[in-house]
Amino acid sequence: MNLVERLESYRAEEQKLSWEGTFADYFDMVISNPIIAQLSHARIFNMIEDAGVTERDDGTIDYAFFRDEIFGIEKSLQQIVEYFRSAAQRLEVRKRILLLMGPVGGGKSTIVTMLKRGLERYTRTDRGALYAIKGCPMHEEPLHLVPESIRSELMTDYGIYIEGELCPWCRFQLENAKRDENHPWSQPGKPFSGRHEDVPVMRVAFSEKHRLGIGTFTPSDPKSQDISELVGGIDLSTIGEVGTESDPRAYRFDGELNIANRGLVEFVEMLKTDERFLYVLLTLSQDQNIKTGRFSMIYADEVVISHTNEHEYLAFVGNKKSEALQDRIILVKVPYNLRVSDEVRIYQKLLKQSAIRDIHIAPGTLETAATFAVLSRLEESKKAGMTLMKKLKLYDGQAVEGFTQKDVRELQEEADREGMEGISPRYVINRLSAALVRDGVTCINAIDALRSLRDGLEQHTSISREEHERLLNLIAEARREYDEVAKREVQKAFVYSFEESARTLLNNYLDNVEAYCNKTKVIDPVTEEEMEPDERLMRSIEEQIGITENGKRQFREEILIRISSLARRGQTFDYKSHERLQEAIEKKLFADLRDVVKITTSTKTPDADQLRRINDVVDRLIREQGYCPVCANELLKYVGALLNR
Repeated sequence: MNLVERLESYRAEEQKLSWEGTFADYFDMVISNPIIAQLSHARIFNMIEDAGVTERDDGTIDYAFFRDEIFGIEKSLQQIVEYFRSAAQRLEVRKRILLLMGPVGGGKSTIVTMLKRGLERYTRTDRGALYAIKGCPMHEEPLHLVPESIRSELMTDYGIYIEGELCPWCRFQLENAKRDENHPWSQPGKPFSGRHEDVPVMRVAFSEKHRLGIGTFTPSDPKSQDISELVGGIDLSTIGEVGTESDPRAYRFDGELNIANRGLVEFVEMLKTDERFLYVLLTLSQDQNIKTGRFSMIYADEVVISHTNEHEYLAFVGNKKSEALQDRIILVKVPYNLRVSDEVRIYQKLLKQSAIRDIHIAPGTLETAATFAVLSRLEESKKAGMTLMKKLKLYDGQAVEGFTQKDVRELQEEADREGMEGISPRYVINRLSAALVRDGVTCINAIDALRSLRDGLEQHTSISREEHERLLNLIAEARREYDEVAKREVQKAFVYSFEESARTLLNNYLDNVEAYCNKTKVIDPVTEEEMEPDERLMRSIEEQIGITENGKRQFREEILIRISSLARRGQTFDYKSHERLQEAIEKKLFADLRDVVKITTSTKTPDADQLRRINDVVDRLIREQGYCPVCANELLKYVGALLNR
């Protein structure tokens, strides 16, 4: 990248945002493109929709706007978008405060931050272009210049809906216009005429750091925090010039609610805020007005969004004094993610933001840490035979014998608080970080991660003794799951070295399955004798993946259907055409090779043939499965120890 050229390009992009004109010019633009005058909720809804929306196979909605940052909480995101969809239609729901409630580290703040950053980007695009009265501290919608008495005519003639009134500053400038060059709306050499249509309008882009369109209010000590942080206050230095405190020129419209007009204001931990601050929200949410001491109601069009934890929310709901505000809140629960695959994506995102580049993370490490974290968030099921690990796999879309994805809905319905407690992604990342920065570390594996997670429990301030024991058991459960994964990884590497054996076994199995299903005989390739299908061979393979005696016919017929389907498309059924059959073949070969693997991985002084096999397996682990030399050799040693137990 050429920095100088890129800076020139940046300045050119900024220049495009510097449009200025009159209200008459702006009105012509609105007639040709009414979306320019959209209200705050509609702007955010269109921002999300414009990024792209697709429906997944499982019926959940994928919003591209959140895709690369938020994982595993589709239901919460869908509820948030539904709120904006309704509010965009100017339904009563837009006069509510959106409150995100969930455990720490669950993504509440990230969602709000994404909306704020998204608005900053969106208002810089043609689709999200925003215009305001020049000089207005609340970046007023120019259509507010249209007198109330003629707005109905505009609605009839052009379909333009106008809501709200001029802020005190703009009203004062319009009503007290003088034809002099010192008027805020005067142009060089051209005094302001005092006519509505000549009021200058300019394009603006939201920016939190410039306090334009995006506000953030953080509660602090109620004894020292002033209400002016929300609604602005008197500018004592100008009273001598203007003569009275009720003059708009003597007021600073710089409170978070003022500067967030037409955009979004975030209340950080709203329920920890002093009551007098919450009272301001009553008027803002219901009437879309801000009340200050020296002026009548000031219209404000803005989205109010906050977040809190469950404990604070329950205390708030139990307080009868807050019933009026409770009635003005739309609650969206934001629980922890409950899918291992999405949890891994969260860790990957957070690790990419770090400066660590030279330390390798072995395959299965993040998955094992995620398994522990998700297990800690799940609730025990009353369904017979349903363990936490089976539940975890079902939620992650994996096949579990005796259950289907149809059972997921029932499991979710019986555990309405699932995901509201447990280990947060933040804790896992903290412990992974501790493992990554140890002296001399070039690679960490799943066992390193579990060890660090275990050691960190002592430092976790909110874990009771009973919870500590439960989490230790879950770490052991995650390790047992990893043990199986580790054996499968080595199994694959060894089996790949015997691919010819795998193909031979597969073809033998398919010959017998075809004969079984068609009620024919198998031709012996050597003697050419007709023989009954080899039931013992077929069952030795099928039992590797838990196919029961009652389910064997269905499984075998499923294989033949897959073969026929591929044949119709001109494709050949091979070793990897059926995922479960591939797993069964590999397990069968691995079982037959178990002694070879056991001897090869555990011997301290391998002979030439054993060393060749070890090197072949290590090379394959590195080349095809993402291991480095360190973790590949560690994996072989670990699996060797497991097989010798």
